[in-house]
Amino acid sequence: MNVYDQAHSLAKAIKESGEYKEYKEYETEIDKNPDLSKMIKDFQQKSIELQTKQMLGEELTAEMTAGIQSLYQIVLQDPLAANYLQASMRFSLMMKDVYEILGEVSGIGSFLG
Repeated sequence: MNVYDQAHSLAKAIKESGEYKEYKEYETEIDKNPDLSKMIKDFQQKSIELQTKQMLGEELTAEMTAGIQSLYQIVLQDPLAANYLQASMRFSLMMKDVYEILGEVSGIGSFLG
């Protein structure tokens, strides 16, 4: 068994998965609407910033948490945006599981969970 061949097979399986296809379909639709795309990217950037602060042990203020929740509620009001975020989450969870499985081999899986 060639590891590289298996890696290419895994990449193909990911691209053929329902999670990936659904995510890419919504991403294509989102990209057709620059305003919606910008709003989602802003939300995602702020969400990542908040998660990073949390991971670094910084205390999150109620104002920070309320701000991201408010922005999330605004984004979810658009059905396309809501579907995109849900598809993105499903794809991300699938990839997280794959990373954890691969990480078990080298002992890095515990860092991802």
